[in-house]
Amino acid sequence: MRHATHATDLLLSRYAHLADSITKLFFPYAEVVIHDLAEQRVRYLANNLSRREIGDESGLEDIERTIADRFVGPYEKLNWDGRRMRCVSSVLFDDDGQALGVMCINFNIAVFEDMHGMLGMLLKGAGLVAQPAELFRDDWQERINTFMHGWLQHRQLALNGLTRDQRRQLVAALHAEGAFQGKSATHYIANVLGLGRATVYKYLKELKEG
Repeated sequence: MRHATHATDLLLSRYAHLADSITKLFFPYAEVVIHDLAEQRVRYLANNLSRREIGDESGLEDIERTIADRFVGPYEKLNWDGRRMRCVSSVLFDDDGQALGVMCINFNIAVFEDMHGMLGMLLKGAGLVAQPAELFRDDWQERINTFMHGWLQHRQLALNGLTRDQRRQLVAALHAEGAFQGKSATHYIANVLGLGRATVYKYLKELKEG
């Protein structure tokens, strides 16, 4: 009994604050459980997600391989509410290198799976229909955007990383495409390219004269 009490005291004094630190960092998604191997009991629970209690049986009798490897995981298990947990279990040792306990970090991944599913639906666009032709028949801005990003992608360039000469080249390409025929197109293109309208007019004048 004295040995068991000493083991429990050692586990709590050395590792309880680590359990608290982990759960505070990943709150509210992580639970940390400290098991006493000698008594096969739960000795500490931080951010209890599994609804276990201090003193519950651990069921960790056959863990020789885990002790030899010092940890096991990540692995998955099902929580009481049917949600999946991703877990890592690390062996805790005393000063003599004897296995004293096991710290299990259980991370609730179900909430992120729910987010992933929701984002998937948003990105997929449930009920998405084709762009109404009667509303966007003369959408010159979209045509400019489509051409411009195709031009950038073909050259493996980023819009915010263009040099002045590359911006001049893009203005020339847009001019050849007829992009400046739209009303206020010059103003729009100047804003998108981060150029002054006077600079764009200068480039267009040079193209016409050339």
